[in-house]
Amino acid sequence: MLNYILQINTALSEASVSISANGALIGEKINPSQQEHAGFLQPAIASLCEELNVQLKDLQAVAVVNGPGSYTGLRVGLSAAKGICYALELPLICINTLEWMAHGNRTQHTDYICPMIDARRMEVFTALYDNEMNVLIEPKPMILEASGFMDRLNEKTVAFIGNGAIKWKGICSHPNALFPEAHHDVLSLSQLSYEYFILKKFSDLAYSEPFYTKEFHSTK
Repeated sequence: MLNYILQINTALSEASVSISANGALIGEKINPSQQEHAGFLQPAIASLCEELNVQLKDLQAVAVVNGPGSYTGLRVGLSAAKGICYALELPLICINTLEWMAHGNRTQHTDYICPMIDARRMEVFTALYDNEMNVLIEPKPMILEASGFMDRLNEKTVAFIGNGAIKWKGICSHPNALFPEAHHDVLSLSQLSYEYFILKKFSDLAYSEPFYTKEFHSTK
């Protein structure tokens, strides 16, 4: 039996909708413009289903990358995922953005993986994982300082990935700090979504909210 999962990712600057079957990606639509995420989702889902000859009633679950990331993007993505789950009585899978990034880079030649998402000024959203995806530092916002991560870097090599790692690279010169090209993509999202599905790691449809990690901030 093929377990079709619809995957929605509007957490970062590039939005995607994709469908996987038993963890293998079978199709995707991508929109690079962050301002167009809301208008992109529903037409992209309909078009993708038509191209793949997969109907919404064939889905077994809906997975959404649920933050941290763009506040507006997270709300848009979760709302779309919830709407489909409510209508079709499907389980909802919420995946942390930092976990997805780390999962896609488990093959890096390093002891630890530290995904970083650029926030504002010298702040990032970050977490720390080992290559078995054990959480060493829970996802959180962090203001970058030169002394950061020194306890980890003095023991092990750490691969810093994501757009927030660019800030960190500018102030970190430790030899155990690595800055490889990152490989998190829809393929790794498909694998992670299926792992959640098999383990029945479903989110509460009524009470799930975007994982912002901190309060909304705006400037006028």
